[in-house]
Amino acid sequence: MQSISRFWKLCLFALRAIRVGLAMLARDPARTLTLFRDMRAQGLVEVKARFSEVPRYREWVELYDRFDHEEAEKIRAFLTTLPVKPKFSVLVPVYETAPKELTEMIASVKGQIYDDWELCIADDASKQPHIRAILESEASSDPRIKLVFRTENGNISAASNSALALATGEFIVLLDHDDILAPHALALVADAISRHPDADILYSDEDKLDAQGHRYGAYFKPDWNPELLYGQNFISHLGVYRSSLVRELGGFRVGFEGSQDYDLALRATAVSKGKIVHVPHILYHWRVYPGAGTFTSTQIGRAVQSARQAIKEQLAGLGVKARVVEGGYGYHRVIRSEPVQWPKVTVLVNLRESHRALRACIRGLLEKTDYPEMEIIIVDCGGGENSALPIEILNMRNLQIVRGAQTDLAKIFNETARGASGEIILFLDSDMLVVEEGWLKEMVLLARHPGIGAVGAQRRAPDGKTWLGGMVLGLGQVAEPAYGRPASSPAYFGKLLLTQDVSCVSSACMAVPRAAFDEVGGFDESNLAPSFNDVELCMRLRKFGYRIIWTPYARLHHGKKRKPTASSEDQEVRRKEIAHIRERWGKVLDRDPFWNPNLSLHSNFPRISSPPRITRPWLAKDACGDEAERQNMS
Repeated sequence: MQSISRFWKLCLFALRAIRVGLAMLARDPARTLTLFRDMRAQGLVEVKARFSEVPRYREWVELYDRFDHEEAEKIRAFLTTLPVKPKFSVLVPVYETAPKELTEMIASVKGQIYDDWELCIADDASKQPHIRAILESEASSDPRIKLVFRTENGNISAASNSALALATGEFIVLLDHDDILAPHALALVADAISRHPDADILYSDEDKLDAQGHRYGAYFKPDWNPELLYGQNFISHLGVYRSSLVRELGGFRVGFEGSQDYDLALRATAVSKGKIVHVPHILYHWRVYPGAGTFTSTQIGRAVQSARQAIKEQLAGLGVKARVVEGGYGYHRVIRSEPVQWPKVTVLVNLRESHRALRACIRGLLEKTDYPEMEIIIVDCGGGENSALPIEILNMRNLQIVRGAQTDLAKIFNETARGASGEIILFLDSDMLVVEEGWLKEMVLLARHPGIGAVGAQRRAPDGKTWLGGMVLGLGQVAEPAYGRPASSPAYFGKLLLTQDVSCVSSACMAVPRAAFDEVGGFDESNLAPSFNDVELCMRLRKFGYRIIWTPYARLHHGKKRKPTASSEDQEVRRKEIAHIRERWGKVLDRDPFWNPNLSLHSNFPRISSPPRITRPWLAKDACGDEAERQNMS
């Protein structure tokens, strides 16, 4: 009887899933098909979790992202205390917008709690008579609404420039003709500008609206992430730019239609001398429904090519030669040109547990890795099965061995690195297996780039099924790998497919430029042996101004699942190290700039934090202090 009951429950769940799936397919075909592809590789449990995302998010919205009259009054009172109160020019290119969506877009601007704005609308020679009628009626009721009616259709870039010509505000705000601004959008941007008066570019989190006005698909974004911008336009919505910067750049470029905002973001971030500020709140609602025919959705091929041309031109302007190719699921991948001469790499192999795994690791380096010049040094600090390495390993070419106690691992690494001949030091655990010959070249191409302090690889987890991304501060008390998902899944908004800045990477496979390693003093020899040395090193590198990069295009496998540390002595050492690193880095550990504060620290796959780990500024006196500490690390 129990098995029959389970059968009918499964059937009921399947019917509900089909009904929800068909409804999602009607609302957003591209997103739903991507979701189905992901779930095909992830099994029934993951299917159920992903389908439950929409109701979970709606519940979160009801609890934490709604405003009543009382809170609106608190925001108005808070706004009177701001030291900087900029004027915003909201730019909207309009073309054949449906009456309901056009009226609601304008209403969302008129409903802003922050009232120092102007709405600059350029109609791109729409043929539908309701467009002019609605726009002129709205403009007659509010002098802050400015209009221009183009006599010829010039497409979205030309129309955006016509709207820009109307703007008199210090900052421009980009808004699509059928999308919606949250009522507190300009208030929070004004607050961010008050905190960062030198800001040139600001952007917020966003979500989507279906045909019934239901919110879903929230993208809780990272703070400024220059490498990720080459893979996707995460600045997108809500994008805010200093007007003088946009005019200096010549506005929107004709010929980049469909990716004109992306092109602007790339050019602006390349030349901006001011801060690029992320406002981690949902301030923009992007309509996605049948009939919402944006240029990007109706001419996606042209939009993608425009995006890749914009990326290539931005890189060329920075002196970087590269190709830009398909990155999967419509994302982009930058492949930097190979150097005339590859720098020498010193590989420090940390011997762990099994000589059999070590043998496979060394063979992978010598026989399966396409790299011209390496020196390999085995660091044996008591992690092997016994003290004597097999003759087969000892006789391998280009091989050195150093030994020491496990508690001296950081010291041995530092001393060995100082005596190494490589320009780049690769720290590698001995249970990592090479599966693709170009993995090391990919890491070196990034590590040799100016300003990079460390590069991490994508690793297949010991369970053999999931892939791991960069490390996230705050997970597991200190830091843990993120985005553990099947290899066929793009994970959260493509994060397993895209090279990106992260706070730290694992020393299981970590490339560090020798000069950067020396400058920060190497690993902490006194307080963190053997745990968390990689985390602490990456945090010091970032403190010195270096960036940490994680790439999915250098893939390695764990040879086997490691035995957990169980002794009470080891556990006590770990507790002391956790206490030390938390005392050393304080709140920074709980606010990873690349892991949005609306995401939970109880899951390495992005799940909504309930409640959010960030407070609205009009409700928290200490918000400025937390923000300052976070910005110091960024």
